[in-house]
Amino acid sequence: MVALVTIVLLFLVALCSPAIVGTKPIVCNYKGNLYFPCLGYFNPKWENPIFIKDKFRGVYPRSLKQKDAESWAVWPLVYQDPYRRVKADEWHGVPSSREMLDNPVQNHGKPSAHNFFGTTPYGVDVFAGMVHGTRIAVLVGFVSMGIASFIGITIGALAGYFRGWIDVVLSRLIEVVMCIPTLVLILALISVIAEPTVWHLMAIIGVTSWTSIARLTRAEFLKLREMDYVAAARALGASHVRIIFIHVLRNALAPVLVPISFGVAAAILIESALSFLGFGAPPPNPSWGNLLHLGQDHILGKMWWLVLFPGLGIFLTVLCYNLVGEGLQEATDPRLRQAGK
Repeated sequence: MVALVTIVLLFLVALCSPAIVGTKPIVCNYKGNLYFPCLGYFNPKWENPIFIKDKFRGVYPRSLKQKDAESWAVWPLVYQDPYRRVKADEWHGVPSSREMLDNPVQNHGKPSAHNFFGTTPYGVDVFAGMVHGTRIAVLVGFVSMGIASFIGITIGALAGYFRGWIDVVLSRLIEVVMCIPTLVLILALISVIAEPTVWHLMAIIGVTSWTSIARLTRAEFLKLREMDYVAAARALGASHVRIIFIHVLRNALAPVLVPISFGVAAAILIESALSFLGFGAPPPNPSWGNLLHLGQDHILGKMWWLVLFPGLGIFLTVLCYNLVGEGLQEATDPRLRQAGK
């Protein structure tokens, strides 16, 4: 239950990340109209073009008062940017995150009152990257496993329900995909794409992670297709599509949720590993793996925060999803429930 609550909190952080950390107002009144600039994090078109037309140059605290003295704004809880370093005098009381490469000896970017988790070698706030990187972690886990679940459930249902030559062909397909090392296949697919994005990464992880779901779905359909209610539905003239998706799938779905939960954790771990190796979504995407990639050259140096905080975030998130998966497995398997009693 603690793991489930933690996952819910991760969802809330991912959803509210622009309101937690950012340099654009959550809501502001400018020249008599209300605007929501921080929504540009989700879609750049949602940010009103008047700020570009009036040449804000991205510095809202200074530009709002200079161009409209009557303006007001509600700001995020922490004024930092996950994509760039804060400029000098951009916000009252927040000093400039100086370029680490310009002065690597005097400015180590250590955690401080203004940079809770320190800064990257380029002066970008790590805490801002961690908060906004939660969105990528949540998206990668659920989008990739959504794709994998659709492929795995469809193939497993067809193989288990129809049996015969369809089962033979689809089972051999599952075995062929399982024989190919997942990481090698992902790297081969990424090398074909000229400019990989996080969406490409989600799709690739999804199309390579469906085999365990397909095998479990096939086993459940082989068992459930012989049940009396399926024979009754078939005798009443129900179509194969109706029997598969209305009568059988809803009864087979509970145990299938277990590998899906484990798969979400595996997808987050794969994305982080690829980003750490430099094969993930390119910067400036605020991914936890990208932060680890920046810190790999400083593991034995003084920038320990680039390894500790992203690594701890990945570890705790994967642990929580695995614990939820074990809880689902215990809840859906009567033998484990009896052993627990």
